[in-house]
Amino acid sequence: MAEAMKTKSEPELRVLLGDEAVALGAMHAGISNAYAYPGTPSTEITEFLIREAGASGEFRAAWSANEKSAFEEALGASLVGRRALVSMKHVGLNVAADPFMNASVVAINGGVVLAVADDPGMHSSQNEQDSRYFADFAHAICLEPATQQEAYEMTREGFDLSERFQIPVMVRLVTRLAHSRSPVAIAAAREQNPLRRPGQHDSWILLPSNARREWQRKLDEAAAVMEYMESCPHNRLDLPAAGGKLGVITTGLARSYYLEAAEGLESPLPHLHIGAYPMPVAKIRELCAAVDRVLVLEEGYPFVERYLRGVLRQPVAIEGRLSGEVPRAGELNTDLVRQALGLSERPHGDAPPLPTRPPQLCHGCPHADSFAAVRQALAGFEQALVTSDIGCYTLGALPPYNAIDSCVCMGASVSMAKGAAEAGAYPVVGVIGDSTFLHTGVQPLMDAVAGKTDMTLVILDNETTGMTGGQPTILPSSRLESVVKGLGIDAEHCRVVEAHPKKIEAMRAVLQEEIDYHGPSVVIAVRECIETARRSKKR
Repeated sequence: MAEAMKTKSEPELRVLLGDEAVALGAMHAGISNAYAYPGTPSTEITEFLIREAGASGEFRAAWSANEKSAFEEALGASLVGRRALVSMKHVGLNVAADPFMNASVVAINGGVVLAVADDPGMHSSQNEQDSRYFADFAHAICLEPATQQEAYEMTREGFDLSERFQIPVMVRLVTRLAHSRSPVAIAAAREQNPLRRPGQHDSWILLPSNARREWQRKLDEAAAVMEYMESCPHNRLDLPAAGGKLGVITTGLARSYYLEAAEGLESPLPHLHIGAYPMPVAKIRELCAAVDRVLVLEEGYPFVERYLRGVLRQPVAIEGRLSGEVPRAGELNTDLVRQALGLSERPHGDAPPLPTRPPQLCHGCPHADSFAAVRQALAGFEQALVTSDIGCYTLGALPPYNAIDSCVCMGASVSMAKGAAEAGAYPVVGVIGDSTFLHTGVQPLMDAVAGKTDMTLVILDNETTGMTGGQPTILPSSRLESVVKGLGIDAEHCRVVEAHPKKIEAMRAVLQEEIDYHGPSVVIAVRECIETARRSKKR
């Protein structure tokens, strides 16, 4: 009987990815809506929510055309009092920056939490920008979990903070936390908010007169936010009685690396962990008053390290990424932290270096056939230019394809092709995927139509968002041709071909004809992604 009572009182445990912990935390916070555009390492958040929503029918979770529309859809739910989660990877926040910045000015009604997964080390991204700067720029609260348990708890709490201070709250993840698993203790779920209109009817109408009032409200509320940061449990200061000349500040996942490395220390060091922003200035000053040097360990940019140089009243040597004790680029790990602490030897010896394998297109990928046709069509031109985009087809830059000349950001293949062609380059071919075209390729194609630009765009339609795991595109492939023609591309120069090993010559001929045409043209190369086709066959 005693054993049964003990088991009954223990919390339920679930082994979750960091992404899944965020998703479950949002569910248990009582969300009504969840929106996202797929992007590694954030994709699993919405995949989890779509599965759960489909099973329960209690809330809505869906993919959006891009991150901007996802955030604005979440704002629509907030406007009528509901709680909404929006998730994306760090570069996706660039796309959503406009609504995110302005969401900090309106009086948030239903809680809005933005889950952003940063990618230090650029495992699947074109940069390693730090989303904490966006939160600071927007005067939003940012919560940075160090464990899957904190990811669950901080996401739940984020909705409460969003409604308490009437601002969006960011939960910042990094790749290692998003994609690793740990047991998470689950709490009781909360009911969803009822429909309710904002208390002040014009607090969401950002006419200058209203915006000035709401911005002043935000500034007046800043003191209350800072008071919360000094007292909240996510910002913890430990000052051992023995003291020490070196103090350590950690943020987010860096705490785990520090705690592992600190096992080699003779005695504990003064330690401040920052898990919530704006930063707790009083606690930072208290730590630094007790030491001669402070080492800052943080994933991403030297965000805290730079901040310290402006808030300390006493001379303290500040060490970290800027000063060279920690590498400026890439992920942290326990070995780097040990070196920064002056602990040169690893307690368990050196692990052998892992072999590397360059990424490659899947065997049988339709993009390989498309690139073969593009290369053949351009073989006779010495100055041909191929601008590409973000997706599996970015691997066309590598051998054996060597088929593309640029890849900058979502949708840029179309815009850059237009700019290069109008600068005098010929021939210019843009290459973009079906999902990426719908994400941010539609608008620059309109520009090309308006400018009568001499360029050819190849839309690689594999009927899915392939690089992030095969999520559905926002529109079915059968409607792409109608979209392209609707933008003003001449029907004679909107061509649909099959991307197949046996059809490479036919595709080459079509591409050659469109390259010879002086004006904007589009070739849609269609064949289902080999991986999603396999999964469909298994089902």
